[in-house]
Amino acid sequence: MSRIISILLVVVGVINFFPVIGVISAERLSGAYSIDLIGNDIVILMRHRALLFGLVGGFMLYSVFKPSFQTAAMVMATISMLGFLYFVWAVGDFNATLYKIAMIDLVGISCLLVVSALKYVSSNN
Repeated sequence: MSRIISILLVVVGVINFFPVIGVISAERLSGAYSIDLIGNDIVILMRHRALLFGLVGGFMLYSVFKPSFQTAAMVMATISMLGFLYFVWAVGDFNATLYKIAMIDLVGISCLLVVSALKYVSSNN
């Protein structure tokens, strides 16, 4: 069971860590989200967002090897992904790439739900 938990946490970690590539350049960010980054203000904010995703994803991956941090990492990732899904739903009228990202976040949330259930079951045995 711990192997399945670890695999699912790695999946969620990679989902959250992947956007860190946007730290490298504005062009990478623009391509990753299929959006035009107009103005340095938006570039700064989006690159900072990429950095924060790197922290969340990195922390999730770290928690695979340090299980005492898993709950905190799972809460952070869940809040992040649910927040994105809420904004997609609340704002609407978004591009196809953001739709794909929302679907990937749903996969991540599903993984976290399974991990939560497995951790609950294993703690009651």
